[in-house]
Amino acid sequence: MTTSKLMIVAAMLLGLAACDKKTSKTSKAGATPPAPTVAADGTRSIPVLVKKVGYDPDKIAAKPGEKLKLVFTRVEDTECGAQVKIAGGKLIDLPLGQPVEIPLTAPASGKVEFICGMDMMTGVIVVD
Repeated sequence: MTTSKLMIVAAMLLGLAACDKKTSKTSKAGATPPAPTVAADGTRSIPVLVKKVGYDPDKIAAKPGEKLKLVFTRVEDTECGAQVKIAGGKLIDLPLGQPVEIPLTAPASGKVEFICGMDMMTGVIVVD
């Protein structure tokens, strides 16, 4: 192999190694969300992980009128999960690796949907 070909191959290998390191630092594909907690005022805090495959959990049970705080954390670098909106509300940015708290009150009955900014990933709060 000529010197110029060796340099090209070496540059490509270095580029691939850099990509692998970046992926391993920002990807938590096997991560599971922590357990929900309840504050002194009765608000239930529910962690929701945002992954390339969707929300985890993507279905949340709630009681009528229950105060909730959804804590979205985007654990994988995905454009689709970079924003969320709840029940057709405004889009909320979800920075990679930073929890974003969204308070809401469950309705008397029915469902409340949450969806990514591209309308591809969906989740639901079901009132029972």
